[in-house]
This record gives sequence, C-alpha cells and structure tokens, in this order.
Amino acid sequence: MQARLTALAVVIVVALGWGASADVTPKRTTPAAKAMYDQYCAACHGPEGRGDGASAAGLPIKPWNLTDGRLMNRLPDEFLVLTIERGGPAVGLSPLMPGFKQYFSSAQVAEVVAYVRSLAEPPYDPSAALPGPIYPPDAPAQPILFGHLIHAGAYQIDCQYCHTEARRAEFAGLPSVEKCMGCHKIIGAEGNPEIKKLHGYWERKEPIPWVWIYKVPEFVSFPHNAHVRAEVACQTCHGRIESMMAIPAVRGPNLANDALNLVGLPVAPPRLSMGWCVECHREQNRTRGMNAPLDCTACHH
Repeated sequence: MQARLTALAVVIVVALGWGASADVTPKRTTPAAKAMYDQYCAACHGPEGRGDGASAAGLPIKPWNLTDGRLMNRLPDEFLVLTIERGGPAVGLSPLMPGFKQYFSSAQVAEVVAYVRSLAEPPYDPSAALPGPIYPPDAPAQPILFGHLIHAGAYQIDCQYCHTEARRAEFAGLPSVEKCMGCHKIIGAEGNPEIKKLHGYWERKEPIPWVWIYKVPEFVSFPHNAHVRAEVACQTCHGRIESMMAIPAVRGPNLANDALNLVGLPVAPPRLSMGWCVECHREQNRTRGMNAPLDCTACHH
C-alpha cells in the first residue's frame, strides 16, 4: 500500500510540475495577463507582439518582435523579468523600454512573462532557455554593458566571429572597435546609451578598455589555438558564457583547496587550476583518443 501511495504521489508531482526548475512563468496565460499586455506593452510591441505598435514608428529603435521564437525562446525568464521590472538599461538595451516595477507585482510580472512566451513561434520550450544567473557574483563592471547572452545566446553569433584569434594564436583576442561598429553603425545607433559609448570610442579612435577577466599566471602557457583545433568547446573552460550578461572573475587555485590537500583531504580541483587541466587532458585522451600532453613542459616553458 505504501509503495502504491508513493508512486501515486510521484505521478501527481510530475503532472503538476512540482519539483521542476525554478521557472517564474505560470504554465498558462490568463485574461488578466493579456489585459496588462494590451494596456502597457501593445502600444510599442503591437497587439500581436510583432514590434509594430502604434508608437513604434516614432521610435529610433524598433521594439523587439516578441513572436520570434528563434530569439525569444533562448532568453531565460530572469532576463525578461529584469527587462519588465527595471527597463531596457538593466540588460544593456534602450531606456525607451521603461521599467514597470512600480506598476506590477512580482506575480503580475510573471503573468506578463508567460503571456509574452505564448506569442513565440516556434512555441516556447522551457528546456531551450539558457540557464541563469545572468549576472553571476564577482562579475566586474565593464566600460560597456556587453551581453554575451544577447549576442552569443539569443542571436547565436559564433564565439570566433568576435574572438577571431582563438583558432590562430595563443590568445583568443578581443574584437576591435571596428568589428563592433560593423553591426552597430546601424543596429541600435540611436536610442541606446551603451551603443552610444561604443560610438564614442570609435569617434575618438580609442580602444575599449575592457576589464581583463581570464589571465593565467606568467609561468603558464595556454594556447587557445590548440584547444580550438582539438574541438574543445569554449564553455569547457569558460562555462555557459552565452547565458551571461556579465562575466565573473573565475580564478583557478585557491587557498581553501590548497589547505584541504595539505592536510590530506583530497578534493576535486577547482576550474582553471592545474589539477583541473591535467584531469581534462586525461579525460580527453581516454574518451576521445586524443594526445593531450601531460608533461610539465607542455604548459610551463
């Protein structure tokens, strides 16, 4: 009897969606959600969400087409909630998208997000959305709020389109101002302060002073080109960078791990530490038949 009750409980939990991932969107939209959308959103985004509302023609930036599931379905709920509550600047977009936190409760924002999700074609699939958090802790402020989530995540621009040296050299390289302006001479050229900053660097002929995030010690050599040729995904070392608006300062060695190892308590090596890299090389050799070097001089020379 107990086993049957347990099995029944599991069926109910699965049917109701309990225990699923922390998705703020209700499973179905409501008339109240549509009413809120019609009152606050349709003027710009249009009654069907195509970015063709009555006010859209007078805006320097076209409102997002909320029906484009190829773009919208990859954005996590956290991104949509931040945009609705705090406006476009919260995610590097135009302040012409205002925040509605003073008008909507958290529950109402969730309803609006669910309604926006219902407009997408192809239909929204929660499993396709990128994971959060989109603003990880320890992510330093950058001179321009550049969202990998928007560029590499939603628009799926390949990493090597911007980091062109990764397949050729030891360093991945950063895109030049000219590379960025190749798109943003037109896209967002008016109405977005973040892109205005980009235009300022272009006009002053200055490089963008990005804050350096990933830096190996001087006695370590990490060749990007060898790893790219071995078809090691960028996310293997950098994490799900396409899901982030800001990139955290990930460090390899740390005192906590060193202390535990010192007293004889083995722990998994932290990401980007020497032990982690060696374990990855062993794994690649074992599972993929690679010839990743294990001798010290491969990285220390």
